[in-house]
Amino acid sequence: MPPRVAAVHSSATHSFSKATRESITLLEGLGVEGDAHCGATVQHRSRVAADPSQPNVRQVHLIHGELFDALRASGHTVEAGQLGENITTREIDLLALPVGTRLRFGDAMVTITGLRNPCQQINDFQPGLLKQVIRTSGEGHVIRLAGVMGIVSRGGRVMTGDTIDIEMPPLPHFPLTRV
Repeated sequence: MPPRVAAVHSSATHSFSKATRESITLLEGLGVEGDAHCGATVQHRSRVAADPSQPNVRQVHLIHGELFDALRASGHTVEAGQLGENITTREIDLLALPVGTRLRFGDAMVTITGLRNPCQQINDFQPGLLKQVIRTSGEGHVIRLAGVMGIVSRGGRVMTGDTIDIEMPPLPHFPLTRV
């Protein structure tokens, strides 16, 4: 199957989970219309406290739906939107994409900026869940599995069932790091 949107979510408040919607509207350079994280400058509370003038490179949060399958297999029940993502995908390895990859959803486009850095709120949501979405490799490298972040490069509507076209950035490719 081609890569596709499994679900879309938003929340006007800084709540941990986001409500599932029929569609969301991406606003170029800002994020998801009506979402608490929408804005040209940082909207995540911890980052606002550190420096509210920073550009918002975390306008859209995407998680691969296959993560929820893996979490179920480890004994956790997590549904789409509950980890705070705006777009839940299927059939795309988001974590393997390089920085600058563009994902097109119809007319809308998101440019991937980096990995989501999961925090303690995940354990507050479900004890033990943080260990499932952030791990350490045998070589001591931190592995983040809680999705990717991006900016809106072109606005438009995104709906469940939309196909996702992938446009790789020019070489050289750089691996995703936390943003």
